[in-house]
Amino acid sequence: MAKSPLKPFEIEIQGLSLDQHSFDFSFDNQLFEAFEGSLIEKGKGSAHVELLKSETMMTLSFEVEGSVELICDRSLRPFDYELDIRQELIIKFGDEFAELDDDIVVIPRETQYLNVAQYIYEFISVDVPMKKLHPELVTEEDEDYGVEGSLIYQTSAEQEQDDDTEENVDPRWEALKKFRNN
Repeated sequence: MAKSPLKPFEIEIQGLSLDQHSFDFSFDNQLFEAFEGSLIEKGKGSAHVELLKSETMMTLSFEVEGSVELICDRSLRPFDYELDIRQELIIKFGDEFAELDDDIVVIPRETQYLNVAQYIYEFISVDVPMKKLHPELVTEEDEDYGVEGSLIYQTSAEQEQDDDTEENVDPRWEALKKFRNN
């Protein structure tokens, strides 16, 4: 039977004392290959995890550093995207598994092992920008509009005026306003 590529990311939590613990993991292409449909195929780096265990929950602080290979949306040339991620995750003990929030997860009390590979993979995937531009192709305009992955939708003042004018012209709205004023 083949060893799972995610096995090295397991933490035995059942025997941990109620205290702070440190764990170090390294990742490479195998991490991304383990997740079906991954947009990232190549990368390498390390993850440092500080785990603070109490009777009712655990707080995990992740520091992920490394790089992943992305394909530029404009030139289709590969380039390395540097990772420097700081994330926190709260894991509560409960009766059954549940994901309460992006940062809060409930696991059964009797869970013996916690595999952090999924969390590291998700943190990396979220960090990758939506618009992937090779560093040589980033222009001042791209920097102004935040190439780092944020989409910016803008409405011109002229378009807003047109929208206001259309609302005032529509006779149905005028008829409804009469009912509201009565």
